[in-house]
Amino acid sequence: MKEINRDILSLAIPSIITNITTPLLALMDVVIVGHMGSADYIAAIAVGGTIFNMLYWLFAFLRMGTSGLTAQANGGGDSKSCAQVLARGLTVALCASILIILFQKPLLDLTLNFLEVRDRVRDLASVYFSILVWGAPASLATFTVTGWLLGMKNARAPMWVAFVVNISNIAVSLLLVLGFGLKVEGVASGTLTAQWLGALTGLGIVAVKYRPAPGRLREIIRLSDLKRFFKVNTDIFFRTLCLIAVTVWFTRTGATQGTVILAVNTLLMQFFILFSYFMDGFAFAGESLCGNLIGGGDSRGLRECVKALFRWSVAMVLLFTLVYAVGGESIMGLLSDDAGVRLSAKEYYSWVIAIPAIGFAAFTWDGIFIGATRTREMLLSMATATAIYFVMLHILFPIIGNHGLWIAFLAYLLTRGLALTAMSRRIFQDT
Repeated sequence: MKEINRDILSLAIPSIITNITTPLLALMDVVIVGHMGSADYIAAIAVGGTIFNMLYWLFAFLRMGTSGLTAQANGGGDSKSCAQVLARGLTVALCASILIILFQKPLLDLTLNFLEVRDRVRDLASVYFSILVWGAPASLATFTVTGWLLGMKNARAPMWVAFVVNISNIAVSLLLVLGFGLKVEGVASGTLTAQWLGALTGLGIVAVKYRPAPGRLREIIRLSDLKRFFKVNTDIFFRTLCLIAVTVWFTRTGATQGTVILAVNTLLMQFFILFSYFMDGFAFAGESLCGNLIGGGDSRGLRECVKALFRWSVAMVLLFTLVYAVGGESIMGLLSDDAGVRLSAKEYYSWVIAIPAIGFAAFTWDGIFIGATRTREMLLSMATATAIYFVMLHILFPIIGNHGLWIAFLAYLLTRGLALTAMSRRIFQDT
């Protein structure tokens, strides 16, 4: 096996494992409250989880921006700049966390009103939120540390952090709920404990293994470096807003068609999410390796890396297309035991089979562009794709209903990939 393939797999495989285990944090909360004897508890945890997912999603730039900037500094052999990127990221994470905690009441009221949550579920969700909001510094710090470690070509440490978070969440939540008889408070406190243990584990790994020394404060807040840091992260922030708009509107459009279609779309979207876990693993490898090669000025190595990444991506396309085409019905059976939903889902399943071939380029180029810190191009591609999504949805949905929604979503994925492909030459200008 070529060295570049070994490098890709050494980063991609731990990242895929991390991606798959991360949702277990929310899943375990639902499993535990599912045995409390009331659907209100499940609904409250679902609402609370949705609020934090929406909130923290906005700060995804802390991982992505930190990854690309760190990778380039590491590739150039500049350990001090690597440490300064980490310091800036953690500073932004801390400031953002303080704002979230200070404005937790209006944030909570706004989201609960938007989600139209009422009565006892609203009260329970408020309790859950008021406890877990104190995990904001830990969660955002973990985003930053994860991105930094990827930039340093270390994907195993984030995997171990994810293991610590999930194991401690299960253990502490069960202790508080079963041992001390707590309800939502116990689940929230267990998750809060896990978030802080994860953050401290990540920071501990960084401190022991790398001993970052960012230098004096005036070097950390140097205007030219801060300008680049915020430019990269601002582009990613607005790109994330576009991503959220597409996701929320997809769910909303499904909901307007009734409970069955909403359930069908939720079921079929799990196929996209599973594919994205694997593709994001290779995208993370692209962030790290391409960023390091650009930082080191290795143009030839960069071109070889991009080609290798696409070879692995095509392999994933062939694998998932085959699995979805042959085993789709069996997978749906594992995901849902509702025969009516599964039967309705078959009408739209052909769009699911098309997802890997249509969406792979968007995922692969995303990682490469993040490593190159070409975030303005990422924003432009996402904004264009989002516009096409809404235009096609507006035209097709009144005519062919849910098929129009899926066509618009696939057009959005395809546009992202094509737009980034068209702008890919700019990456090689950096070496």
